[in-house]
Amino acid sequence: MDNEDFLWAGIPFLSGISGHQKAPCGALSAAAVALGLHHRKPLADKPAAKQARNTIRGLAGRLAVEFENEFGAIACGELLGIDFSQDGEYKRFRQSEIWKDKCQRYVTFLIDRLYAFEAKGQ
Repeated sequence: MDNEDFLWAGIPFLSGISGHQKAPCGALSAAAVALGLHHRKPLADKPAAKQARNTIRGLAGRLAVEFENEFGAIACGELLGIDFSQDGEYKRFRQSEIWKDKCQRYVTFLIDRLYAFEAKGQ
């Protein structure tokens, strides 16, 4: 989608939800939002909107389960072992380049899963 609003809407997902340790991985949250945007229907078409809600909830749930099965957790703090609520931890995280290993694997996994859902017509 060619809209900078989507980029800005995703900024709070960095490090979970801005460092909140019990928040899900930001990439997982963003993938769930992508499912909602992809499958959205006009609210005026109540039957289609109801079906879309059910589809979105089902796929988002599957995505979270598959992510947890693959990586052992969905919470950012558990995945990275970093407490972003502590001063300087985000800077340390960026400098350590942990994100190049772990976070990029999470993003790649989620993109692959979204494409797999699409290939199956889901």
